[in-house]
Amino acid sequence: MRIIFLQDVPKVGKRHDIKEVNDGYAMNFLIPRKLAETATPQAVAELSKRKKNIEIEREVQMDLLLKNLEEMKGKVLNIQAKADEKGHLFSGIHSKELVEEMKRQHHADINAEFIILENQSKKGGSS
Repeated sequence: MRIIFLQDVPKVGKRHDIKEVNDGYAMNFLIPRKLAETATPQAVAELSKRKKNIEIEREVQMDLLLKNLEEMKGKVLNIQAKADEKGHLFSGIHSKELVEEMKRQHHADINAEFIILENQSKKGGSS
């Protein structure tokens, strides 16, 4: 049976994939749990429209991200956190905190999923 995945199913398929699976698996597990739907011609056409809209939205988000990153270039972000006497932070600075501070200090709207911290800084000062 051909199905369209509505959600990611580990080791089986990802959201919006169209795959052939056993009838019993589809009818007894995937479809009742709303993890997939039957791949009818209507559903496939609907999926094509959804994918096109998602791609357009992704392009718009990328353009906005690049604009915001360009605005942030060369700017300093000050974050206050608790530290010990040696200047070591009690907890690391996470991407969620960076996003909030960028919005508050510089009005830059950057999604946390686009922030990759190579090493979590636990030192105070300009690190």
